[in-house]
Amino acid sequence: MKKIGLILIMLFQFSSFSQNKEVLYNFTSIPQSSLVNPGADVSYKFYFGVPLLSGVSANIGSKSFSAYDLFADNGVDFNDKVRSIVNRSSNTDKTHINQQLEVFSGGFRVGDRDSKSYVSFGVYQEFDFLMYFPKDVAVLALDGNRNHIGKSFNLGDLNLKAEVLSVFHIGFHKKVSEKLVLGGRAKIYSSGANITATKNSGYIYTGQNAGTPNFYNQAISSNLEIRTAGIATFREDDYNGNIASDLARNTFLDGSLGLGFDAGLTYYFKENLQFTASVVDVGFIKQSKDVQTYTYKGFYKYDGVNPIFSGTNDPENAFDEFKKAIPRDTLYSKYTTWRPVKFYSSMQYSFGESRSDEDCNCKGSVGRKYVNAVGGQLFMMSMPKAPFAAFTAFYQRSIFEKLDAKVTYTFDTFSKKNIGLGLSGTIGKFNLYALVNNVLEYKDVTKAKSLAFQFGFNFVFQDSDE
Repeated sequence: MKKIGLILIMLFQFSSFSQNKEVLYNFTSIPQSSLVNPGADVSYKFYFGVPLLSGVSANIGSKSFSAYDLFADNGVDFNDKVRSIVNRSSNTDKTHINQQLEVFSGGFRVGDRDSKSYVSFGVYQEFDFLMYFPKDVAVLALDGNRNHIGKSFNLGDLNLKAEVLSVFHIGFHKKVSEKLVLGGRAKIYSSGANITATKNSGYIYTGQNAGTPNFYNQAISSNLEIRTAGIATFREDDYNGNIASDLARNTFLDGSLGLGFDAGLTYYFKENLQFTASVVDVGFIKQSKDVQTYTYKGFYKYDGVNPIFSGTNDPENAFDEFKKAIPRDTLYSKYTTWRPVKFYSSMQYSFGESRSDEDCNCKGSVGRKYVNAVGGQLFMMSMPKAPFAAFTAFYQRSIFEKLDAKVTYTFDTFSKKNIGLGLSGTIGKFNLYALVNNVLEYKDVTKAKSLAFQFGFNFVFQDSDE
């Protein structure tokens, strides 16, 4: 049990992060900003991303501890380090890994040069992992029940979901007036693998009657369910394929399918006062390929000498009784999963009018260009227990005609010193950008509790006189 507990804890070194892309949001000199707001005020004749390099992003970190806390050569026993982490964590701590890779992307203006309508399209791959810290299960795995007589361990702490999928999308946005831009994006999801266990409940309780030190009453109420799609084949004894290539094929060509959409807008109260809002990934996937659901449901009660559950020499065949009381069943019915819905909004005030002779640009101005902008952004995302929220303050500046920078400060439950930095530059028709969150953590990444980055390369074409 202790070994299982250690494996569980090690999972938490990877991430405790949301999918908030606060630096990218409304950074409209980057074409990919339309992925987080299809109503972003971007304009171009056409653009296309460098395949596999137009959008690469990852969020990596941990709320409760860093790699240094686990592996520092400071004379503290590793098991004691793990125990310390478990003791200071809670079952509301969220672990979240998100990785995206844009396979290809592009967009073009519809109509003549005076048209304000644009189409964008592309395919990207995404890996998403969300897990709440199983506090009670981890304590039981590490300590056992001997020192916790009278405590009820909550099995509902087991709450996770993970998915590998591809997203095929096409978007349309139009500047309907000088003040309003509207946009939408349709999506087809193809899930290569899914694990969902978000509706578990139950408890493990051990009691002891006064005056009977070796006599216990134990109760286990289990309502556990783990749904899987796309991975059962890999667990078969006679499987001899290549997991990586087979998973990639399932993700892009033979996955469980779903539908979704994004919607967004940009509105100018004045030329230099802007409001934006968007909702991203309103959608579902019908998990139908290679589906298996494992259940452990039932109630078991034991009174007597504490059983070891080793399967041999158990008092009164307690192990066999336990397996009968809480059997493992395997079901093969299809199920539906919902994508985590993201909501963004912002207010932006621009100032410092540029002296550029250009009549228009691709950075989101209505009629004139401003070199400075300040404002705030709100982000919310649906999660199984409670929504996640974050607030970002930002400053954006056009350093040169084709070099823009954005600095952000984000406040959320994971960090109170999340400073982000983004740069976007264009050389000729070649656009490159790099976005980094938690820049203060990079001075010693072993002590970092969260790191996030995104970069990409595009070719952006305007009309010859722009």
